Amino acid sequence: MAIKLKSARVERWPVAADFAVAHGAHVDVIVAEVAGKGAIGRGEGTPVAALGEDAATCRDQILRAAAHIGGLGTAAARAAVQELLPPGAARNALDCALWELEAKENGLRLWQLAGCDAAPTARVTAFTLLPGSPGAMAEQAATAEADGYSLLRIELTGGNDRLCVTGARRGAPNARLIVDAAARWGEADILSEAEALADLGAEMIVQPVPVGADALLDPVYAPVPFVAGDSCQTAADVARIGAFYDGVNIRLDHAGGLTEALRIADAADAAGLAIMVSGVVSTSLAILPAFVLAQRAKWVDLGGPARLAEDRDGGFEYRGGRIGPPVA
Repeated sequence: MAIKLKSARVERWPVAADFAVAHGAHVDVIVAEVAGKGAIGRGEGTPVAALGEDAATCRDQILRAAAHIGGLGTAAARAAVQELLPPGAARNALDCALWELEAKENGLRLWQLAGCDAAPTARVTAFTLLPGSPGAMAEQAATAEADGYSLLRIELTGGNDRLCVTGARRGAPNARLIVDAAARWGEADILSEAEALADLGAEMIVQPVPVGADALLDPVYAPVPFVAGDSCQTAADVARIGAFYDGVNIRLDHAGGLTEALRIADAADAAGLAIMVSGVVSTSLAILPAFVLAQRAKWVDLGGPARLAEDRDGGFEYRGGRIGPPVA
């Protein structure tokens, strides 16, 4: 049976008060719904500002793509969407909606259609500390560790970075630390920076250099693994950056959906690269496909719904620093 787009809409979700100062009072997401064979599939994306996206333009992209896939079957429509839309939140929402629809049409769960051997289980998820002074970082880290989070993510800002990581370590002496360098080391002594963070217990560093400057990592024998973020957004990127990194960070909004995300994961596995799966502020609808992929990951950062004032009904459970599957 041919599919049809049931709706493409923008939804606004309030952000939790303790996160709103850094992020804003709300997050706008794009939700796609597709129908076929008596079933409905839904997918959600959060617009990527770095790609010049906003929710309205993402909605327009989905509406334009829908005109080309209306007469296709679900699998064929999903394949067509990869060519019709660029990587981004619009393709992510539509691709994931088609995945859910295809699973329902075939009497499968999403994880089964994606080729997993078993149902997804709870995973340790990172808690991202908000930028602040070393003292504020220490306080946040202590609170997160007391709440059961054993994995903390720190995003560097270019100001007092080492002191801020030191503060986080002081506040949470037993937590694992992962650091997002946000491509700030293009002009830095990369080895010195990596060694300093390793001494503070960082177990990996995301995107140390700008996109296109990845070869700067070639002569660096760092004591912690480097993980590609923006430098690896498609499966084709894996071959290009594999010599410079030890892992890849897969984000469904950047990849443009579960289809390309699975391809990136397969390419990373073949290249011997570790996998991280992360997301942004969103509802649990966006996390459903990412959680399937997270079963293959060494590091997981899927705490987006926990940053909302409220989530969708039947959302993921966050307890003891772990993300657990929603109740079916």
